[in-house]
Amino acid sequence: MKKEAAMHPTVSIIVPVYNAEKTLARCVDSILNQTYEDYELLLVNDGSTDSSGALCDAYAARDSRVQVFHKENAGVSNARNLALSQARGTYLQFLDSDDWITPEATLSLVRAAEDHQCDLVISDFYRVVGERVSHKGDIDEDTVLTREEYAAHMMENPADFYYGVLWNKLYRRQIVEDHHLRMDPEISWCEDFMFNLEYIRHAQRFYALQVPIYYYVKTKGSLVSSQGLSISKTVRMKLMVFEYYQRFFKTVLDEEEYEKSRLKVYRFLVDAAGDGAVPPTILPGSTRLGSERLQVSPDILAGDSLLHDSFRQRKMLDHYLELVALKHDLPLKDTRLLLYLYQAGPVITRKDLADFANLPRSTTSLLVQRLTSRELVKLEELRKDGPEKKRLLITFLPASEPILEDLNNALKDMRQSLFAGFTEEEAETCLRLNSRIQDNIRKTLA
Repeated sequence: MKKEAAMHPTVSIIVPVYNAEKTLARCVDSILNQTYEDYELLLVNDGSTDSSGALCDAYAARDSRVQVFHKENAGVSNARNLALSQARGTYLQFLDSDDWITPEATLSLVRAAEDHQCDLVISDFYRVVGERVSHKGDIDEDTVLTREEYAAHMMENPADFYYGVLWNKLYRRQIVEDHHLRMDPEISWCEDFMFNLEYIRHAQRFYALQVPIYYYVKTKGSLVSSQGLSISKTVRMKLMVFEYYQRFFKTVLDEEEYEKSRLKVYRFLVDAAGDGAVPPTILPGSTRLGSERLQVSPDILAGDSLLHDSFRQRKMLDHYLELVALKHDLPLKDTRLLLYLYQAGPVITRKDLADFANLPRSTTSLLVQRLTSRELVKLEELRKDGPEKKRLLITFLPASEPILEDLNNALKDMRQSLFAGFTEEEAETCLRLNSRIQDNIRKTLA
Protein backbone atom coordinates (compact mmCIF):
# COMPACT_ATOMS: atom_id res chain seq x y z
CA MET A 1 0.00 0.00 0.00
CA LYS A 2 1.32 3.43 -0.93
CA LYS A 3 2.32 5.62 2.02
CA GLU A 4 0.55 8.97 2.26
CA ALA A 5 2.61 12.11 2.78
CA ALA A 6 1.81 14.41 5.71
CA MET A 7 1.18 18.09 5.07
CA HIS A 8 3.62 19.02 7.83
CA PRO A 9 5.99 16.08 8.39
CA THR A 10 8.08 16.00 11.53
CA VAL A 11 11.31 15.31 9.61
CA SER A 12 12.61 16.33 6.20
CA ILE A 13 15.25 13.83 5.07
CA ILE A 14 17.52 15.25 2.37
CA VAL A 15 19.60 13.14 -0.04
CA PRO A 16 21.63 14.69 -2.90
CA VAL A 17 22.00 12.20 -5.76
CA TYR A 18 24.69 12.17 -8.43
CA ASN A 19 25.46 9.06 -10.51
CA ALA A 20 24.54 6.81 -7.60
CA GLU A 21 22.73 4.01 -9.44
CA LYS A 22 24.84 1.33 -7.68
CA THR A 23 24.11 2.48 -4.12
CA LEU A 24 20.90 4.52 -4.29
CA ALA A 25 18.51 1.61 -3.65
CA ARG A 26 20.34 0.62 -0.47
CA CYS A 27 20.24 4.23 0.76
CA VAL A 28 16.59 4.95 -0.06
CA ASP A 29 15.35 1.53 1.10
CA SER A 30 16.98 2.12 4.49
CA ILE A 31 14.98 5.36 4.76
CA LEU A 32 11.67 3.92 3.61
CA ASN A 33 12.10 1.00 6.04
CA GLN A 34 12.40 3.30 9.06
CA THR A 35 10.30 2.39 12.10
CA TYR A 36 9.51 6.12 12.28
CA GLU A 37 7.19 7.10 9.44
CA ASP A 38 6.35 10.81 9.84
CA TYR A 39 8.87 12.21 7.38
CA GLU A 40 9.29 13.43 3.83
CA LEU A 41 12.20 12.29 1.68
CA LEU A 42 13.67 14.90 -0.68
CA LEU A 43 15.82 13.36 -3.42
CA VAL A 44 17.74 15.93 -5.46
CA ASN A 45 19.04 14.50 -8.72
CA ASP A 46 22.03 16.72 -9.42
CA GLY A 47 22.34 16.17 -13.17
CA SER A 48 23.11 12.46 -13.03
CA THR A 49 24.14 10.87 -16.32
CA ASP A 50 23.31 7.31 -15.25
CA SER A 51 19.94 5.81 -14.24
CA SER A 52 19.81 7.59 -10.85
CA GLY A 53 17.12 10.02 -11.98
CA ALA A 54 14.83 7.24 -13.16
CA LEU A 55 15.35 5.35 -9.90
CA CYS A 56 14.38 8.46 -7.93
CA ASP A 57 11.20 8.84 -9.99
CA ALA A 58 10.33 5.18 -9.43
CA TYR A 59 10.52 5.63 -5.66
CA ALA A 60 8.36 8.76 -5.84
CA ALA A 61 5.73 6.84 -7.82
CA ARG A 62 5.58 4.17 -5.08
CA ASP A 63 5.61 6.40 -1.99
CA SER A 64 4.04 9.86 -1.76
CA ARG A 65 6.48 10.84 1.00
CA VAL A 66 9.22 10.89 -1.65
CA GLN A 67 9.74 14.09 -3.63
CA VAL A 68 12.22 14.29 -6.49
CA PHE A 69 13.90 17.39 -7.86
CA HIS A 70 15.87 17.21 -11.11
CA LYS A 71 18.45 19.90 -11.79
CA GLU A 72 21.61 20.56 -13.77
CA ASN A 73 24.80 19.46 -12.07
CA ALA A 74 26.05 22.16 -9.72
CA GLY A 75 27.49 20.23 -6.77
CA VAL A 76 26.30 18.75 -3.49
CA SER A 77 25.98 22.09 -1.65
CA ASN A 78 23.74 23.51 -4.35
CA ALA A 79 21.61 20.34 -4.28
CA ARG A 80 21.19 20.51 -0.51
CA ASN A 81 20.26 24.18 -0.70
CA LEU A 82 17.49 23.39 -3.19
CA ALA A 83 16.13 20.74 -0.81
CA LEU A 84 16.32 23.15 2.14
CA SER A 85 14.18 25.64 0.22
CA GLN A 86 11.51 22.94 -0.25
CA ALA A 87 11.66 21.24 3.17
CA ARG A 88 8.59 21.39 5.44
CA GLY A 89 9.67 19.33 8.44
CA THR A 90 10.24 20.43 12.01
CA TYR A 91 13.63 18.72 11.83
CA LEU A 92 16.23 18.20 9.12
CA GLN A 93 18.16 14.97 8.55
CA PHE A 94 20.79 14.41 5.84
CA LEU A 95 22.19 11.34 4.07
CA ASP A 96 24.74 10.79 1.31
CA SER A 97 23.48 8.52 -1.46
CA ASP A 98 26.23 5.91 -1.04
CA ASP A 99 25.52 5.48 2.69
CA TRP A 100 22.59 4.05 4.66
CA ILE A 101 20.98 4.18 8.11
CA THR A 102 19.73 1.69 10.69
CA PRO A 103 15.96 1.05 10.88
CA GLU A 104 15.56 3.06 14.11
CA ALA A 105 17.82 5.99 13.10
CA THR A 106 15.17 8.68 12.61
CA LEU A 107 13.16 7.56 15.63
CA SER A 108 16.28 7.70 17.84
CA LEU A 109 17.18 11.20 16.64
CA VAL A 110 13.67 12.62 17.00
CA ARG A 111 13.11 11.04 20.41
CA ALA A 112 16.38 12.50 21.69
CA ALA A 113 15.50 15.95 20.36
CA GLU A 114 12.02 15.93 21.85
CA ASP A 115 12.82 14.24 25.16
CA HIS A 116 15.63 16.70 25.85
CA GLN A 117 14.23 19.72 23.94
CA CYS A 118 17.46 20.01 21.96
CA ASP A 119 18.37 22.08 18.94
CA LEU A 120 21.02 19.62 17.71
CA VAL A 121 21.34 15.88 18.21
CA ILE A 122 24.64 14.29 17.20
CA SER A 123 25.03 10.52 17.01
CA ASP A 124 27.71 7.88 16.75
CA PHE A 125 28.10 6.15 13.39
CA TYR A 126 29.60 3.12 11.69
CA ARG A 127 32.57 3.55 9.39
CA VAL A 128 32.51 1.00 6.56
CA VAL A 129 35.71 0.09 4.71
CA GLY A 130 35.19 -2.81 2.33
CA GLU A 131 33.71 -5.64 4.36
CA ARG A 132 34.80 -4.24 7.74
CA VAL A 133 32.85 -1.89 9.98
CA SER A 134 33.81 0.00 13.14
CA HIS A 135 31.93 2.11 15.67
CA LYS A 136 32.88 5.81 15.75
CA GLY A 137 31.89 8.40 18.34
CA ASP A 138 33.45 11.14 20.43
CA ILE A 139 31.18 12.52 23.19
CA ASP A 140 30.52 10.08 26.04
CA GLU A 141 28.41 12.40 28.18
CA ASP A 142 24.82 11.19 28.35
CA THR A 143 23.41 14.62 29.17
CA VAL A 144 22.25 17.86 27.59
CA LEU A 145 25.17 20.12 26.65
CA THR A 146 25.29 23.88 26.40
CA ARG A 147 26.82 25.55 23.36
CA GLU A 148 30.04 26.20 25.29
CA GLU A 149 30.24 22.57 26.49
CA TYR A 150 29.62 21.23 22.99
CA ALA A 151 32.23 23.60 21.54
CA ALA A 152 34.73 22.43 24.18
CA HIS A 153 34.31 18.83 23.01
CA MET A 154 34.68 19.91 19.38
CA MET A 155 37.85 21.84 20.23
CA GLU A 156 39.52 18.59 21.36
CA ASN A 157 39.05 16.98 17.92
CA PRO A 158 38.47 19.92 15.59
CA ALA A 159 38.81 18.15 12.24
CA ASP A 160 36.92 15.00 13.27
CA PHE A 161 34.18 13.84 10.90
CA TYR A 162 31.96 13.31 13.95
CA TYR A 163 31.60 17.10 14.28
CA GLY A 164 32.13 18.19 10.71
CA VAL A 165 29.58 16.23 8.68
CA LEU A 166 25.81 16.71 8.37
CA TRP A 167 24.69 13.10 8.23
CA ASN A 168 25.04 12.05 11.90
CA LYS A 169 22.96 14.97 13.17
CA LEU A 170 19.38 16.23 13.49
CA TYR A 171 18.72 19.96 13.08
CA ARG A 172 15.77 22.24 13.83
CA ARG A 173 14.61 23.69 10.54
CA GLN A 174 13.30 26.83 12.27
CA ILE A 175 16.84 27.79 13.28
CA VAL A 176 18.07 27.20 9.73
CA GLU A 177 15.33 29.37 8.26
CA ASP A 178 15.37 32.11 10.92
CA HIS A 179 19.06 32.72 10.28
CA HIS A 180 19.03 31.97 6.52
CA LEU A 181 21.62 29.21 6.84
CA ARG A 182 22.72 27.50 3.64
CA MET A 183 25.68 25.58 2.25
CA ASP A 184 28.34 27.66 0.51
CA PRO A 185 28.65 26.33 -3.07
CA GLU A 186 31.99 28.13 -3.48
CA ILE A 187 33.66 25.94 -0.85
CA SER A 188 34.53 22.35 -1.78
CA TRP A 189 36.24 21.38 1.49
CA CYS A 190 34.62 21.42 4.92
CA GLU A 191 31.42 22.98 3.54
CA ASP A 192 29.44 20.80 5.95
CA PHE A 193 31.61 21.95 8.85
CA MET A 194 31.08 25.61 7.93
CA PHE A 195 27.31 25.07 7.98
CA ASN A 196 27.59 23.32 11.34
CA LEU A 197 29.66 26.11 12.88
CA GLU A 198 27.10 28.69 11.80
CA TYR A 199 24.23 26.55 13.08
CA ILE A 200 25.93 26.00 16.45
CA ARG A 201 26.22 29.78 16.93
CA HIS A 202 22.40 29.98 16.99
CA ALA A 203 21.61 26.74 18.85
CA GLN A 204 21.26 26.51 22.62
CA ARG A 205 20.90 22.87 23.65
CA PHE A 206 22.83 19.85 22.35
CA TYR A 207 22.58 16.12 22.96
CA ALA A 208 25.02 13.32 22.07
CA LEU A 209 23.40 9.98 21.23
CA GLN A 210 25.76 7.08 21.93
CA VAL A 211 24.04 4.81 19.43
CA PRO A 212 25.58 4.28 15.97
CA ILE A 213 22.74 4.83 13.49
CA TYR A 214 24.54 5.72 10.25
CA TYR A 215 26.75 3.64 7.91
CA TYR A 216 29.39 5.85 6.33
CA VAL A 217 31.06 4.18 3.36
CA LYS A 218 34.70 5.10 2.83
CA THR A 219 34.65 5.88 -0.90
CA LYS A 220 35.34 9.60 -0.93
CA GLY A 221 38.77 10.62 -2.18
CA SER A 222 41.04 13.56 -1.42
CA LEU A 223 40.52 17.14 -2.51
CA VAL A 224 43.40 17.10 -4.94
CA SER A 225 42.57 13.74 -6.55
CA SER A 226 38.77 13.92 -6.63
CA GLN A 227 38.26 17.59 -7.45
CA GLY A 228 41.44 18.47 -9.32
CA LEU A 229 42.31 21.36 -7.00
CA SER A 230 45.85 22.62 -6.93
CA ILE A 231 47.82 22.34 -3.70
CA SER A 232 48.01 26.14 -3.37
CA LYS A 233 44.24 26.52 -3.78
CA THR A 234 43.65 23.72 -1.29
CA VAL A 235 45.88 25.47 1.27
CA ARG A 236 44.09 28.80 0.72
CA MET A 237 40.74 27.10 1.19
CA LYS A 238 41.83 25.43 4.43
CA LEU A 239 43.21 28.70 5.79
CA MET A 240 39.90 30.39 4.98
CA VAL A 241 37.99 27.68 6.85
CA PHE A 242 40.38 28.01 9.80
CA GLU A 243 39.79 31.78 9.94
CA TYR A 244 36.07 31.13 10.21
CA TYR A 245 36.69 28.43 12.82
CA GLN A 246 38.78 30.88 14.84
CA ARG A 247 36.09 33.58 14.63
CA PHE A 248 33.54 31.02 15.78
CA PHE A 249 35.37 30.41 19.06
CA LYS A 250 35.92 34.14 19.56
CA THR A 251 32.13 34.44 19.38
CA VAL A 252 31.32 31.45 21.60
CA LEU A 253 33.97 32.08 24.29
CA ASP A 254 34.69 35.26 26.21
CA GLU A 255 38.09 36.88 25.70
CA GLU A 256 39.71 35.25 28.74
CA GLU A 257 38.47 31.75 27.86
CA TYR A 258 39.54 32.20 24.25
CA GLU A 259 43.09 33.13 25.30
CA LYS A 260 43.24 30.02 27.50
CA SER A 261 42.09 27.87 24.59
CA ARG A 262 44.06 29.53 21.79
CA LEU A 263 46.47 26.60 21.34
CA LYS A 264 43.57 24.15 21.11
CA VAL A 265 41.90 26.36 18.51
CA TYR A 266 45.09 26.47 16.45
CA ARG A 267 45.29 22.70 16.63
CA PHE A 268 42.71 22.73 13.83
CA LEU A 269 45.52 23.62 11.41
CA VAL A 270 47.47 20.51 12.43
CA ASP A 271 44.47 18.19 12.32
CA ALA A 272 43.38 19.60 8.96
CA ALA A 273 46.81 19.07 7.39
CA GLY A 274 45.52 15.89 5.72
CA ASP A 275 43.61 15.90 2.47
CA GLY A 276 40.15 16.09 4.00
CA ALA A 277 39.30 12.41 3.62
CA VAL A 278 38.60 9.86 6.32
CA PRO A 279 41.77 7.80 6.98
CA PRO A 280 41.58 4.57 4.98
CA THR A 281 42.44 2.43 7.98
CA ILE A 282 39.60 0.87 9.94
CA LEU A 283 39.32 1.62 13.65
CA PRO A 284 40.43 -0.88 16.32
CA GLY A 285 37.71 -3.30 17.38
CA SER A 286 36.23 -3.54 13.91
CA THR A 287 33.93 -6.39 12.93
CA ARG A 288 32.80 -7.95 9.70
CA LEU A 289 30.00 -5.95 8.08
CA GLY A 290 26.71 -7.58 9.01
CA SER A 291 27.90 -8.88 12.38
CA GLU A 292 27.89 -5.52 14.19
CA ARG A 293 24.18 -5.78 14.97
CA LEU A 294 21.75 -8.60 15.73
CA GLN A 295 21.12 -10.79 12.68
CA VAL A 296 18.41 -13.44 12.26
CA SER A 297 18.43 -16.19 9.63
CA PRO A 298 15.72 -15.67 6.98
CA ASP A 299 14.98 -19.40 7.10
CA ILE A 300 14.17 -19.27 10.81
CA LEU A 301 12.13 -16.09 10.35
CA ALA A 302 10.04 -17.90 7.75
CA GLY A 303 9.50 -21.01 9.90
CA ASP A 304 6.00 -21.92 11.06
CA SER A 305 5.82 -23.68 14.43
CA LEU A 306 5.46 -22.93 18.12
CA LEU A 307 9.22 -23.06 18.49
CA HIS A 308 9.68 -20.60 15.62
CA ASP A 309 7.09 -18.29 17.20
CA SER A 310 8.92 -18.39 20.53
CA PHE A 311 12.27 -17.75 18.82
CA ARG A 312 10.93 -14.75 16.87
CA GLN A 313 9.45 -13.19 20.01
CA ARG A 314 12.78 -13.55 21.83
CA LYS A 315 14.71 -12.06 18.91
CA MET A 316 12.17 -9.23 18.58
CA LEU A 317 12.83 -8.30 22.20
CA ASP A 318 16.60 -8.53 21.70
CA HIS A 319 16.32 -6.27 18.64
CA TYR A 320 14.96 -3.44 20.79
CA LEU A 321 17.12 -4.16 23.82
CA GLU A 322 20.22 -4.00 21.62
CA LEU A 323 19.74 -0.24 21.14
CA VAL A 324 19.67 0.27 24.90
CA ALA A 325 22.77 -1.90 25.29
CA LEU A 326 24.68 0.11 22.66
CA LYS A 327 23.68 3.45 24.14
CA HIS A 328 24.74 2.54 27.68
CA ASP A 329 27.76 0.39 26.78
CA LEU A 330 26.26 -2.77 28.27
CA PRO A 331 26.43 -6.32 26.91
CA LEU A 332 23.05 -7.46 25.57
CA LYS A 333 22.84 -10.22 28.22
CA ASP A 334 23.33 -7.67 31.02
CA THR A 335 20.68 -5.40 29.52
CA ARG A 336 18.23 -8.26 29.22
CA LEU A 337 18.81 -9.31 32.85
CA LEU A 338 18.32 -5.73 34.03
CA LEU A 339 14.93 -5.80 32.31
CA TYR A 340 14.10 -9.13 33.97
CA LEU A 341 15.02 -7.72 37.38
CA TYR A 342 12.84 -4.71 36.65
CA GLN A 343 9.86 -6.82 35.63
CA ALA A 344 10.27 -9.61 38.20
CA GLY A 345 9.23 -7.37 41.07
CA PRO A 346 11.06 -6.13 44.16
CA VAL A 347 11.48 -9.60 45.73
CA ILE A 348 12.53 -12.85 44.02
CA THR A 349 14.58 -16.00 44.72
CA ARG A 350 17.84 -16.67 42.88
CA LYS A 351 16.33 -19.82 41.40
CA ASP A 352 13.26 -17.97 40.12
CA LEU A 353 15.40 -15.20 38.66
CA ALA A 354 17.54 -17.72 36.73
CA ASP A 355 14.37 -19.48 35.57
CA PHE A 356 12.75 -16.21 34.55
CA ALA A 357 15.85 -15.17 32.61
CA ASN A 358 16.19 -18.68 31.10
CA LEU A 359 19.84 -18.83 32.16
CA PRO A 360 21.92 -21.19 34.34
CA ARG A 361 22.13 -19.96 37.93
CA SER A 362 25.91 -19.56 37.65
CA THR A 363 25.52 -17.29 34.59
CA THR A 364 22.76 -15.32 36.29
CA SER A 365 24.95 -14.77 39.35
CA LEU A 366 27.82 -13.53 37.16
CA LEU A 367 25.57 -11.07 35.32
CA VAL A 368 24.10 -9.82 38.59
CA GLN A 369 27.63 -9.22 39.87
CA ARG A 370 28.41 -7.14 36.77
CA LEU A 371 25.26 -5.05 37.26
CA THR A 372 26.06 -4.48 40.93
CA SER A 373 29.69 -3.57 40.14
CA ARG A 374 28.39 -0.82 37.84
CA GLU A 375 26.19 0.35 40.72
CA LEU A 376 23.01 -0.18 38.74
CA VAL A 377 21.28 -2.48 41.25
CA LYS A 378 21.66 -3.71 44.79
CA LEU A 379 20.44 -7.17 45.84
CA GLU A 380 19.98 -7.96 49.52
CA GLU A 381 19.10 -11.34 50.98
CA LEU A 382 15.98 -11.39 53.15
CA ARG A 383 16.72 -14.02 55.77
CA LYS A 384 13.73 -15.73 57.38
CA ASP A 385 13.44 -18.62 59.82
CA GLY A 386 11.98 -21.94 58.76
CA PRO A 387 12.05 -23.79 55.47
CA GLU A 388 10.98 -20.79 53.38
CA LYS A 389 13.45 -20.04 50.60
CA LYS A 390 15.76 -17.08 50.93
CA ARG A 391 14.55 -14.19 48.87
CA LEU A 392 16.36 -11.27 47.27
CA LEU A 393 15.26 -7.66 47.67
CA ILE A 394 15.97 -5.78 44.41
CA THR A 395 16.83 -2.07 44.68
CA PHE A 396 17.54 0.00 41.57
CA LEU A 397 20.24 2.62 42.12
CA PRO A 398 20.23 6.14 40.60
CA ALA A 399 22.67 5.16 37.81
CA SER A 400 20.04 2.75 36.45
CA GLU A 401 17.35 5.40 35.97
CA PRO A 402 18.25 6.51 32.40
CA ILE A 403 18.66 2.86 31.37
CA LEU A 404 15.26 1.91 32.80
CA GLU A 405 13.72 4.85 30.97
CA ASP A 406 15.24 3.63 27.71
CA LEU A 407 14.05 0.08 28.45
CA ASN A 408 10.49 1.38 28.85
CA ASN A 409 10.82 3.21 25.53
CA ALA A 410 12.18 0.04 23.91
CA LEU A 411 9.15 -1.95 25.10
CA LYS A 412 6.81 0.75 23.78
CA ASP A 413 8.58 0.69 20.41
CA MET A 414 8.35 -3.09 20.31
CA ARG A 415 4.64 -3.02 21.06
CA GLN A 416 4.11 -0.39 18.37
CA SER A 417 5.92 -2.59 15.86
CA LEU A 418 3.90 -5.65 16.89
CA PHE A 419 0.64 -3.81 16.24
CA ALA A 420 1.74 -1.93 13.12
CA GLY A 421 -1.15 -1.84 10.64
CA PHE A 422 -3.75 -2.81 13.29
CA THR A 423 -6.79 -0.68 13.93
CA GLU A 424 -7.35 0.31 17.57
CA GLU A 425 -10.21 -2.18 17.76
CA GLU A 426 -8.07 -4.98 16.29
CA ALA A 427 -5.26 -4.25 18.77
CA GLU A 428 -7.67 -4.33 21.73
CA THR A 429 -9.18 -7.61 20.50
CA CYS A 430 -5.72 -9.13 20.09
CA LEU A 431 -4.71 -8.08 23.62
CA ARG A 432 -7.94 -9.47 25.07
CA LEU A 433 -7.48 -12.81 23.32
CA ASN A 434 -3.82 -12.97 24.33
CA SER A 435 -4.86 -12.39 27.95
CA ARG A 436 -7.10 -15.45 27.73
CA ILE A 437 -4.23 -17.45 26.20
CA GLN A 438 -1.98 -16.42 29.10
CA ASP A 439 -4.67 -17.51 31.59
CA ASN A 440 -4.73 -20.94 29.95
CA ILE A 441 -0.94 -21.16 30.14
CA ARG A 442 -1.01 -20.27 33.85
CA LYS A 443 -3.62 -22.98 34.53
CA THR A 444 -1.52 -25.56 32.72
CA LEU A 445 1.72 -24.68 34.51
CA ALA A 446 0.23 -24.13 37.97
